[in-house]
Amino acid sequence: MSDLILIIAGLFLPLFPLSMVFNEVFSRFTNRNHRVALLVLWPQIGVFLIFVSGAQIPDWIATWGLLTALLYGVRLLAIREMQLWISFLATSSWAILWITLQNSGESSPVYLYTLGFSVPLVLLLFLSEELKARFGAAYTGLYGGLALTQPRFSGVLIMVVLAVIATPLFPAFFTMLETIIVSSPVSMWTAIFVGVVWLLWSWAGARLIQDLIVGPATEVQVSDLSKDSTKKYTAILVALVILGLLTLGGLP
Repeated sequence: MSDLILIIAGLFLPLFPLSMVFNEVFSRFTNRNHRVALLVLWPQIGVFLIFVSGAQIPDWIATWGLLTALLYGVRLLAIREMQLWISFLATSSWAILWITLQNSGESSPVYLYTLGFSVPLVLLLFLSEELKARFGAAYTGLYGGLALTQPRFSGVLIMVVLAVIATPLFPAFFTMLETIIVSSPVSMWTAIFVGVVWLLWSWAGARLIQDLIVGPATEVQVSDLSKDSTKKYTAILVALVILGLLTLGGLP
């Protein structure tokens, strides 16, 4: 029975090839609110199933999650469409949580860790919608030089990308740090591969920023992010940093 629960949870904390279910559902949902709900609630269901069932996560499931995270981390490097990029990063980051869950005895921190991965992805989804409204599509490499034409948008985009790829002081950074800490005494190779996945996220995030922010400015005349919207994004980012610092207190 516990193995069945774990497999069902593998739909929500995606394990390849079960991960294709989330990515297919995400691609078919065109409504932004539906996609936001998926990004926030989908992994929480997986965490809930594991803690409610009391299922113990065997090493082979944790390894499966790590390989899934690695697979989608590699695939991120070749993705140009931003919403697909978001979907793949969500899959990779949620799969890492199997290792965290295997070594965690309390449910509350893991729910917060999951939220720490999801909220920055929601912000990036909003920004991709902003690009789509301005240029008709949200593809990296299709237009560049946004730092020159949309400085407010560019500044917010850079900070949001830093949040989604788990840089300090955002919550995902401390989640990844704890995952490495708790896994290293058990398996040094697991800790190393978690670090490799983290490196792939950083590489993919740097390419995303480079393709959109730097280079010659596009000739298409579009408006910058409004001051009110900039303040809202900034407030959420500050709240994420505070959440990250609160998470720091729970590190082993």
